Amino acid sequence: MKQVAESSRRTFLKASALSTLAFNFFPGRVMGADGNTPPSGKITLAGIGIGGVGHSQLKQCKETGFEIVALCDVDDVYAKKTYDIFPQARRYRDFRELLATEGNKIDAVYCGTPDHTHTIITLAALRAKKHVCCVKPLTRTVEELRAVTAAAKQAGVATQVTARPNTSEEGCRTCELIAAGAIGAVREVHVWSYRPVWPQGMPGRPVGEDPVPSTLDWKLWIGPAPMRPFKSQWPEGNPIPDMPPKNWGGRAVYHPFNFRGWWDFGTGSLGDMGCHYLNTPYRALKLGYPSCVSATSSKRFDESFPLSSIVTYDFPARVGMPEVRVVWYDGGLRPPRPREMTGDLPDEGVLYIGDEGKMIFDKIIDPSRAEKFTSVPKTLTRRQGVWGEWLDACRGGEPAGCSFGWAGPLTEFVLLGDIALRTGKQIEYDGAAMRITNVPEADALLRQAYHNGWSLG
Repeated sequence: MKQVAESSRRTFLKASALSTLAFNFFPGRVMGADGNTPPSGKITLAGIGIGGVGHSQLKQCKETGFEIVALCDVDDVYAKKTYDIFPQARRYRDFRELLATEGNKIDAVYCGTPDHTHTIITLAALRAKKHVCCVKPLTRTVEELRAVTAAAKQAGVATQVTARPNTSEEGCRTCELIAAGAIGAVREVHVWSYRPVWPQGMPGRPVGEDPVPSTLDWKLWIGPAPMRPFKSQWPEGNPIPDMPPKNWGGRAVYHPFNFRGWWDFGTGSLGDMGCHYLNTPYRALKLGYPSCVSATSSKRFDESFPLSSIVTYDFPARVGMPEVRVVWYDGGLRPPRPREMTGDLPDEGVLYIGDEGKMIFDKIIDPSRAEKFTSVPKTLTRRQGVWGEWLDACRGGEPAGCSFGWAGPLTEFVLLGDIALRTGKQIEYDGAAMRITNVPEADALLRQAYHNGWSLG
Protein backbone atom coordinates (compact mmCIF):
# COMPACT_ATOMS: atom_id res chain seq x y z
CA MET A 1 0.00 0.00 0.00
CA LYS A 2 1.41 3.39 -0.98
CA GLN A 3 0.73 5.12 2.27
CA VAL A 4 3.66 7.31 3.05
CA ALA A 5 7.17 8.21 2.04
CA GLU A 6 9.17 5.31 0.61
CA SER A 7 11.31 4.94 3.74
CA SER A 8 8.21 4.31 5.88
CA ARG A 9 6.87 1.94 3.26
CA ARG A 10 10.09 -0.10 3.34
CA THR A 11 9.91 -0.29 7.15
CA PHE A 12 6.33 -1.54 6.99
CA LEU A 13 7.12 -4.16 4.35
CA LYS A 14 10.22 -5.37 6.18
CA ALA A 15 8.31 -5.81 9.42
CA SER A 16 5.48 -7.55 7.57
CA ALA A 17 7.97 -9.98 6.06
CA LEU A 18 9.39 -10.74 9.50
CA SER A 19 5.86 -11.31 10.80
CA THR A 20 5.19 -13.76 7.97
CA LEU A 21 8.42 -15.61 8.77
CA ALA A 22 7.43 -15.86 12.43
CA PHE A 23 4.03 -17.18 11.44
CA ASN A 24 5.62 -19.91 9.34
CA PHE A 25 7.73 -21.06 12.28
CA PHE A 26 4.87 -20.87 14.80
CA PRO A 27 1.69 -21.50 12.80
CA GLY A 28 -0.45 -22.63 15.73
CA ARG A 29 0.73 -20.19 18.33
CA VAL A 30 -1.66 -17.37 17.51
CA MET A 31 -3.61 -18.25 14.40
CA GLY A 32 -5.80 -21.25 13.77
CA ALA A 33 -5.42 -23.71 10.93
CA ASP A 34 -7.58 -21.54 8.67
CA GLY A 35 -5.24 -18.60 9.23
CA ASN A 36 -7.93 -16.51 10.91
CA THR A 37 -9.17 -18.05 14.15
CA PRO A 38 -7.02 -18.86 17.20
CA PRO A 39 -7.51 -22.47 18.30
CA SER A 40 -8.45 -21.27 21.79
CA GLY A 41 -11.17 -19.04 20.38
CA LYS A 42 -9.45 -16.02 21.97
CA ILE A 43 -9.32 -13.04 19.62
CA THR A 44 -6.51 -10.59 20.30
CA LEU A 45 -7.47 -7.04 19.41
CA ALA A 46 -5.59 -3.80 18.72
CA GLY A 47 -7.50 -0.55 19.17
CA ILE A 48 -6.63 2.43 16.95
CA GLY A 49 -8.30 5.74 17.79
CA ILE A 50 -9.15 5.17 21.44
CA GLY A 51 -9.76 8.58 23.00
CA GLY A 52 -13.34 9.24 21.90
CA VAL A 53 -15.97 6.60 21.30
CA GLY A 54 -13.13 4.08 21.27
CA HIS A 55 -12.97 4.34 25.06
CA SER A 56 -16.44 2.91 25.64
CA GLN A 57 -16.42 0.60 22.64
CA LEU A 58 -13.16 -1.09 23.59
CA LYS A 59 -14.61 -1.73 27.04
CA GLN A 60 -17.56 -3.37 25.29
CA CYS A 61 -15.15 -5.42 23.18
CA LYS A 62 -13.46 -6.69 26.33
CA GLU A 63 -16.80 -7.51 27.96
CA THR A 64 -17.81 -9.44 24.83
CA GLY A 65 -14.68 -11.59 24.89
CA PHE A 66 -11.95 -9.85 22.90
CA GLU A 67 -8.49 -9.58 24.48
CA ILE A 68 -7.16 -6.02 24.16
CA VAL A 69 -3.40 -6.32 23.64
CA ALA A 70 -2.34 -3.11 21.83
CA LEU A 71 -3.58 0.48 21.70
CA CYS A 72 -2.81 3.41 19.43
CA ASP A 73 -3.75 7.08 19.39
CA VAL A 74 -2.21 10.28 18.06
CA ASP A 75 -3.12 12.15 21.27
CA ASP A 76 -1.56 10.85 24.49
CA VAL A 77 -3.75 13.03 26.71
CA TYR A 78 -7.05 12.17 25.01
CA ALA A 79 -6.16 8.48 25.09
CA LYS A 80 -5.06 8.37 28.73
CA LYS A 81 -8.40 7.22 30.15
CA THR A 82 -8.31 4.21 27.81
CA TYR A 83 -4.65 3.47 28.48
CA ASP A 84 -5.50 3.46 32.18
CA ILE A 85 -8.15 0.74 31.90
CA PHE A 86 -5.90 -1.46 29.73
CA PRO A 87 -2.50 -1.00 31.43
CA GLN A 88 -1.17 -4.28 30.01
CA ALA A 89 -1.76 -3.22 26.39
CA ARG A 90 1.24 -2.12 24.34
CA ARG A 91 1.06 1.53 23.27
CA TYR A 92 1.68 3.22 19.93
CA ARG A 93 1.11 6.63 18.38
CA ASP A 94 1.37 5.58 14.69
CA PHE A 95 -0.91 2.79 13.47
CA ARG A 96 1.67 1.76 10.86
CA GLU A 97 4.18 1.04 13.61
CA LEU A 98 1.56 -0.95 15.49
CA LEU A 99 0.77 -3.14 12.49
CA ALA A 100 4.43 -3.64 11.64
CA THR A 101 5.52 -4.41 15.21
CA GLU A 102 2.59 -6.50 16.40
CA GLY A 103 2.62 -8.71 13.31
CA ASN A 104 1.05 -12.05 14.18
CA LYS A 105 0.41 -11.03 17.79
CA ILE A 106 -2.98 -9.58 16.89
CA ASP A 107 -5.97 -11.11 15.16
CA ALA A 108 -8.19 -8.07 14.82
CA VAL A 109 -8.14 -4.27 14.58
CA TYR A 110 -10.68 -1.76 15.86
CA CYS A 111 -10.68 1.69 14.17
CA GLY A 112 -12.27 4.52 16.14
CA THR A 113 -10.55 7.53 14.54
CA PRO A 114 -12.20 10.55 12.86
CA ASP A 115 -13.96 9.86 9.56
CA HIS A 116 -11.21 11.14 7.28
CA THR A 117 -8.66 8.55 8.48
CA HIS A 118 -10.90 5.46 8.48
CA THR A 119 -9.78 4.38 5.02
CA ILE A 120 -6.02 4.49 5.49
CA ILE A 121 -6.30 2.45 8.68
CA THR A 122 -8.86 -0.12 7.53
CA LEU A 123 -7.03 -0.72 4.26
CA ALA A 124 -3.73 -1.25 6.08
CA ALA A 125 -5.36 -3.69 8.50
CA LEU A 126 -7.18 -5.58 5.75
CA ARG A 127 -4.02 -5.91 3.69
CA ALA A 128 -2.36 -7.32 6.80
CA LYS A 129 -5.18 -9.93 6.87
CA LYS A 130 -6.64 -8.72 10.16
CA HIS A 131 -10.30 -8.84 11.11
CA VAL A 132 -11.51 -5.22 11.18
CA CYS A 133 -14.26 -3.26 12.90
CA CYS A 134 -14.64 0.42 12.01
CA VAL A 135 -16.90 3.03 13.57
CA LYS A 136 -19.52 4.47 11.26
CA PRO A 137 -19.41 5.86 8.66
CA LEU A 138 -17.04 3.37 7.08
CA THR A 139 -15.37 6.05 4.92
CA ARG A 140 -15.69 9.71 3.92
CA THR A 141 -16.02 9.26 0.16
CA VAL A 142 -17.66 6.80 -2.22
CA GLU A 143 -14.36 5.99 -3.94
CA GLU A 144 -12.91 5.03 -0.56
CA LEU A 145 -15.92 2.78 0.08
CA ARG A 146 -15.37 0.88 -3.13
CA ALA A 147 -11.66 0.42 -2.29
CA VAL A 148 -12.33 -0.78 1.26
CA THR A 149 -15.11 -3.21 0.33
CA ALA A 150 -12.96 -4.69 -2.44
CA ALA A 151 -10.04 -5.11 -0.04
CA ALA A 152 -12.29 -6.77 2.55
CA LYS A 153 -13.58 -9.24 -0.01
CA GLN A 154 -10.05 -10.07 -1.10
CA ALA A 155 -8.79 -10.45 2.49
CA GLY A 156 -11.57 -12.84 3.45
CA VAL A 157 -11.60 -11.67 7.07
CA ALA A 158 -14.42 -10.79 9.47
CA THR A 159 -15.52 -7.17 9.26
CA GLN A 160 -18.08 -5.00 11.04
CA VAL A 161 -19.25 -1.37 11.17
CA THR A 162 -20.72 0.03 14.39
CA ALA A 163 -24.10 0.96 12.90
CA ARG A 164 -27.33 0.40 14.82
CA PRO A 165 -27.94 -3.27 14.02
CA ASN A 166 -30.71 -4.28 11.63
CA THR A 167 -30.43 -7.73 13.24
CA SER A 168 -31.83 -6.57 16.60
CA GLU A 169 -35.38 -7.38 17.72
CA GLU A 170 -36.56 -3.99 16.48
CA GLY A 171 -34.71 -4.29 13.16
CA CYS A 172 -35.89 -7.81 12.45
CA ARG A 173 -39.48 -7.08 13.51
CA THR A 174 -39.61 -4.06 11.21
CA CYS A 175 -38.50 -6.21 8.28
CA GLU A 176 -41.02 -8.94 9.13
CA LEU A 177 -43.96 -6.55 9.46
CA ILE A 178 -43.20 -4.75 6.21
CA ALA A 179 -42.77 -8.06 4.38
CA ALA A 180 -46.12 -9.22 5.81
CA GLY A 181 -47.87 -6.12 4.44
CA ALA A 182 -48.67 -4.74 7.88
CA ILE A 183 -48.88 -1.18 6.52
CA GLY A 184 -49.24 -2.04 2.83
CA ALA A 185 -46.74 -0.99 0.19
CA VAL A 186 -44.30 1.51 1.70
CA ARG A 187 -44.09 4.73 -0.33
CA GLU A 188 -42.26 7.05 2.07
CA VAL A 189 -39.77 6.79 4.92
CA HIS A 190 -38.93 9.77 7.14
CA VAL A 191 -35.82 9.61 9.33
CA TRP A 192 -34.68 12.31 11.73
CA SER A 193 -32.01 13.13 14.32
CA TYR A 194 -31.59 16.00 16.77
CA ARG A 195 -27.90 16.16 15.91
CA PRO A 196 -25.47 17.93 15.45
CA VAL A 197 -24.09 18.00 18.97
CA TRP A 198 -20.97 19.81 17.71
CA PRO A 199 -20.46 23.17 15.94
CA GLN A 200 -21.57 23.43 12.30
CA GLY A 201 -22.33 26.37 10.04
CA MET A 202 -18.89 27.93 10.54
CA PRO A 203 -18.34 30.79 8.06
CA GLY A 204 -14.60 30.09 8.09
CA ARG A 205 -11.67 28.88 10.14
CA PRO A 206 -10.48 30.68 13.27
CA VAL A 207 -7.60 33.05 12.70
CA GLY A 208 -4.12 32.30 13.94
CA GLU A 209 -2.29 29.15 14.91
CA ASP A 210 -1.48 27.47 18.21
CA PRO A 211 1.66 25.51 19.13
CA VAL A 212 1.08 21.80 18.67
CA PRO A 213 1.37 20.04 22.06
CA SER A 214 4.15 17.48 22.32
CA THR A 215 1.47 14.96 23.27
CA LEU A 216 -0.28 15.28 19.88
CA ASP A 217 0.87 14.23 16.40
CA TRP A 218 -1.07 16.82 14.39
CA LYS A 219 0.32 15.75 11.03
CA LEU A 220 -0.81 12.18 11.61
CA TRP A 221 -4.21 13.42 12.84
CA ILE A 222 -4.60 15.31 9.54
CA GLY A 223 -3.60 12.19 7.60
CA PRO A 224 -4.66 12.37 3.93
CA ALA A 225 -6.74 15.56 4.34
CA PRO A 226 -5.37 18.94 3.22
CA MET A 227 -2.96 20.26 5.83
CA ARG A 228 -4.10 23.21 7.93
CA PRO A 229 -2.68 24.98 11.00
CA PHE A 230 -3.41 23.52 14.41
CA LYS A 231 -5.91 25.53 16.43
CA SER A 232 -7.01 24.24 19.80
CA GLN A 233 -10.00 26.42 20.79
CA TRP A 234 -12.17 29.07 19.21
CA PRO A 235 -10.71 32.25 20.77
CA GLU A 236 -12.95 34.55 22.79
CA GLY A 237 -14.48 37.12 20.46
CA ASN A 238 -13.77 35.03 17.38
CA PRO A 239 -16.92 34.42 15.32
CA ILE A 240 -18.41 31.05 16.10
CA PRO A 241 -21.88 29.84 15.12
CA ASP A 242 -24.64 29.35 17.63
CA MET A 243 -23.82 26.23 19.55
CA PRO A 244 -26.37 23.42 19.19
CA PRO A 245 -28.57 22.80 22.27
CA LYS A 246 -26.48 19.74 23.09
CA ASN A 247 -22.81 20.47 22.52
CA TRP A 248 -20.42 17.69 23.44
CA GLY A 249 -17.23 19.14 21.98
CA GLY A 250 -17.04 22.48 23.76
CA ARG A 251 -15.08 25.19 21.97
CA ALA A 252 -12.61 22.79 20.34
CA VAL A 253 -12.05 23.71 16.70
CA TYR A 254 -11.25 20.29 15.24
CA HIS A 255 -9.97 17.95 17.92
CA PRO A 256 -11.28 16.41 20.04
CA PHE A 257 -14.74 15.47 18.75
CA ASN A 258 -15.57 18.55 16.66
CA PHE A 259 -14.09 17.28 13.38
CA ARG A 260 -17.60 16.18 12.35
CA GLY A 261 -18.74 19.65 11.30
CA TRP A 262 -15.93 20.20 8.76
CA TRP A 263 -16.17 18.92 5.18
CA ASP A 264 -12.48 17.95 5.12
CA PHE A 265 -12.75 15.72 8.18
CA GLY A 266 -16.33 14.69 8.86
CA THR A 267 -19.64 13.73 7.29
CA GLY A 268 -22.00 15.87 9.35
CA SER A 269 -25.12 14.71 11.14
CA LEU A 270 -26.18 12.56 8.19
CA GLY A 271 -22.91 10.63 8.14
CA ASP A 272 -22.84 10.37 11.91
CA MET A 273 -26.39 9.11 12.45
CA GLY A 274 -27.63 8.08 9.01
CA CYS A 275 -25.77 4.78 9.11
CA HIS A 276 -27.63 4.04 12.35
CA TYR A 277 -31.17 4.94 11.42
CA LEU A 278 -31.12 4.14 7.69
CA ASN A 279 -29.72 0.64 8.22
CA THR A 280 -33.04 -1.07 8.92
CA PRO A 281 -34.99 0.76 6.16
CA TYR A 282 -32.21 -0.21 3.77
CA ARG A 283 -32.70 -3.86 4.68
CA ALA A 284 -36.48 -3.89 5.02
CA LEU A 285 -37.10 -2.15 1.68
CA LYS A 286 -34.16 -3.65 -0.26
CA LEU A 287 -33.23 -0.15 -1.33
CA GLY A 288 -30.03 -0.48 -3.33
CA TYR A 289 -28.82 2.74 -5.02
CA PRO A 290 -30.98 5.88 -5.15
CA SER A 291 -31.76 7.23 -8.61
CA CYS A 292 -31.68 10.86 -7.51
CA VAL A 293 -30.91 12.85 -4.37
CA SER A 294 -31.66 16.47 -3.44
CA ALA A 295 -31.19 18.61 -0.35
CA THR A 296 -32.31 21.83 1.28
CA SER A 297 -30.63 23.40 4.28
CA SER A 298 -29.91 26.43 6.36
CA LYS A 299 -27.13 28.62 4.98
CA ARG A 300 -24.38 26.64 3.26
CA PHE A 301 -20.66 27.32 3.77
CA ASP A 302 -17.55 26.29 1.85
CA GLU A 303 -15.79 24.48 4.70
CA SER A 304 -18.47 23.37 7.13
CA PHE A 305 -21.80 21.58 7.15
CA PRO A 306 -24.96 23.70 7.56
CA LEU A 307 -26.70 23.87 10.92
CA SER A 308 -29.75 21.93 9.67
CA SER A 309 -30.79 20.07 6.54
CA ILE A 310 -33.41 17.96 4.79
CA VAL A 311 -32.11 15.38 2.30
CA THR A 312 -34.47 13.55 -0.07
CA TYR A 313 -33.59 10.25 -1.76
CA ASP A 314 -35.71 8.71 -4.51
CA PHE A 315 -35.37 4.98 -5.15
CA PRO A 316 -36.71 3.11 -8.17
CA ALA A 317 -39.14 0.22 -7.87
CA ARG A 318 -37.64 -3.07 -6.69
CA VAL A 319 -39.00 -6.59 -7.14
CA GLY A 320 -42.41 -6.61 -5.47
CA MET A 321 -41.92 -3.08 -4.10
CA PRO A 322 -42.90 0.32 -5.54
CA GLU A 323 -40.83 3.46 -5.89
CA VAL A 324 -40.07 4.91 -2.49
CA ARG A 325 -38.90 8.26 -1.16
CA VAL A 326 -36.63 8.44 1.89
CA VAL A 327 -36.31 11.82 3.62
CA TRP A 328 -33.64 12.67 6.19
CA TYR A 329 -33.94 15.57 8.70
CA ASP A 330 -31.38 16.96 11.16
CA GLY A 331 -30.58 20.02 13.22
CA GLY A 332 -33.92 19.94 15.04
CA LEU A 333 -36.04 19.45 11.91
CA ARG A 334 -38.46 16.54 11.71
CA PRO A 335 -41.48 15.42 9.69
CA PRO A 336 -45.06 16.38 10.57
CA ARG A 337 -46.54 14.24 13.33
CA PRO A 338 -48.92 11.63 11.88
CA ARG A 339 -52.52 12.54 12.69
CA GLU A 340 -53.11 8.99 13.95
CA MET A 341 -50.46 9.46 16.60
CA THR A 342 -50.98 10.65 20.16
CA GLY A 343 -48.11 12.43 21.83
CA ASP A 344 -44.98 13.88 20.27
CA LEU A 345 -42.48 12.39 17.89
CA PRO A 346 -39.31 11.11 19.60
CA ASP A 347 -36.09 13.14 19.32
CA GLU A 348 -34.83 10.63 16.77
CA GLY A 349 -36.85 8.16 14.78
CA VAL A 350 -37.92 6.35 11.64
CA LEU A 351 -41.45 6.75 10.24
CA TYR A 352 -42.67 4.35 7.55
CA ILE A 353 -45.71 5.44 5.51
CA GLY A 354 -47.53 2.71 3.62
CA ASP A 355 -50.72 2.54 1.59
CA GLU A 356 -52.58 1.06 4.55
CA GLY A 357 -50.86 2.36 7.66
CA LYS A 358 -47.84 3.88 9.35
CA MET A 359 -45.10 2.65 11.67
CA ILE A 360 -42.55 4.37 13.89
CA PHE A 361 -39.63 1.99 14.15
CA ASP A 362 -41.36 -1.39 14.53
CA LYS A 363 -44.60 -0.09 16.09
CA ILE A 364 -47.76 0.24 13.99
CA ILE A 365 -49.37 3.54 15.00
CA ASP A 366 -53.03 2.53 14.63
CA PRO A 367 -53.78 0.20 17.60
CA SER A 368 -56.56 -1.65 15.79
CA ARG A 369 -54.30 -2.37 12.85
CA ALA A 370 -51.42 -3.32 15.13
CA GLU A 371 -53.66 -5.91 16.79
CA LYS A 372 -54.24 -7.63 13.44
CA PHE A 373 -50.52 -8.22 12.93
CA THR A 374 -49.39 -9.40 16.36
CA SER A 375 -49.16 -12.97 15.07
CA VAL A 376 -46.79 -12.27 12.18
CA PRO A 377 -44.19 -15.04 12.61
CA LYS A 378 -40.61 -14.26 13.60
CA THR A 379 -38.72 -15.54 10.58
CA LEU A 380 -35.47 -13.61 10.96
CA THR A 381 -32.63 -14.46 13.34
CA ARG A 382 -32.12 -12.03 16.21
CA ARG A 383 -28.40 -11.68 16.76
CA GLN A 384 -25.98 -10.61 19.47
CA GLY A 385 -25.41 -6.95 18.66
CA VAL A 386 -22.40 -5.25 17.10
CA TRP A 387 -19.66 -6.85 19.21
CA GLY A 388 -21.13 -10.31 19.58
CA GLU A 389 -21.75 -10.56 15.85
CA TRP A 390 -18.20 -9.49 15.06
CA LEU A 391 -16.64 -11.83 17.62
CA ASP A 392 -18.68 -14.73 16.25
CA ALA A 393 -17.54 -13.86 12.71
CA CYS A 394 -13.90 -13.65 13.85
CA ARG A 395 -14.25 -17.18 15.22
CA GLY A 396 -15.48 -18.46 11.88
CA GLY A 397 -19.23 -17.92 12.28
CA GLU A 398 -21.54 -16.17 9.84
CA PRO A 399 -20.64 -12.64 8.69
CA ALA A 400 -21.59 -9.77 10.99
CA GLY A 401 -24.84 -8.00 10.19
CA CYS A 402 -23.06 -4.82 9.13
CA SER A 403 -19.98 -6.36 7.53
CA PHE A 404 -18.16 -4.17 5.04
CA GLY A 405 -20.00 -5.98 2.26
CA TRP A 406 -23.27 -4.65 3.69
CA ALA A 407 -22.01 -1.38 5.13
CA GLY A 408 -20.35 -0.30 1.87
CA PRO A 409 -23.57 0.14 -0.14
CA LEU A 410 -25.43 1.44 2.94
CA THR A 411 -22.78 4.11 3.54
CA GLU A 412 -22.74 4.98 -0.17
CA PHE A 413 -26.46 5.71 0.07
CA VAL A 414 -25.77 7.98 3.06
CA LEU A 415 -22.79 9.83 1.54
CA LEU A 416 -24.67 10.69 -1.64
CA GLY A 417 -26.87 12.86 0.56
CA ASP A 418 -23.82 14.79 1.72
CA ILE A 419 -22.87 15.45 -1.90
CA ALA A 420 -26.33 16.81 -2.72
CA LEU A 421 -26.14 18.90 0.45
CA ARG A 422 -22.72 20.33 -0.38
CA THR A 423 -23.57 21.26 -3.97
CA GLY A 424 -27.15 22.34 -3.32
CA LYS A 425 -28.21 20.55 -6.50
CA GLN A 426 -30.35 17.53 -7.30
CA ILE A 427 -28.06 14.74 -8.41
CA GLU A 428 -28.80 11.72 -10.57
CA TYR A 429 -26.79 8.63 -9.72
CA ASP A 430 -25.65 5.61 -11.72
CA GLY A 431 -24.50 3.27 -8.97
CA ALA A 432 -23.23 0.55 -11.30
CA ALA A 433 -20.87 3.05 -12.92
CA MET A 434 -20.21 4.98 -9.67
CA ARG A 435 -21.11 8.18 -11.49
CA ILE A 436 -23.26 11.24 -10.91
CA THR A 437 -24.51 11.83 -14.42
CA ASN A 438 -25.89 15.38 -14.36
CA VAL A 439 -23.68 17.56 -12.13
CA PRO A 440 -19.93 17.38 -12.87
CA GLU A 441 -18.89 19.13 -9.65
CA ALA A 442 -20.97 16.65 -7.67
CA ASP A 443 -19.45 13.72 -9.53
CA ALA A 444 -15.99 15.00 -8.55
CA LEU A 445 -16.99 14.76 -4.87
CA LEU A 446 -17.32 10.97 -5.13
CA ARG A 447 -13.54 11.08 -4.82
CA GLN A 448 -11.00 13.20 -3.01
CA ALA A 449 -7.34 13.78 -3.62
CA TYR A 450 -5.03 12.41 -0.93
CA HIS A 451 -2.39 14.73 0.54
CA ASN A 452 0.74 14.68 2.71
CA GLY A 453 2.26 11.61 1.06
CA TRP A 454 -0.77 9.35 1.46
CA SER A 455 -2.33 7.36 -1.34
CA LEU A 456 -5.43 5.24 -1.77
CA GLY A 457 -3.60 2.80 -4.05
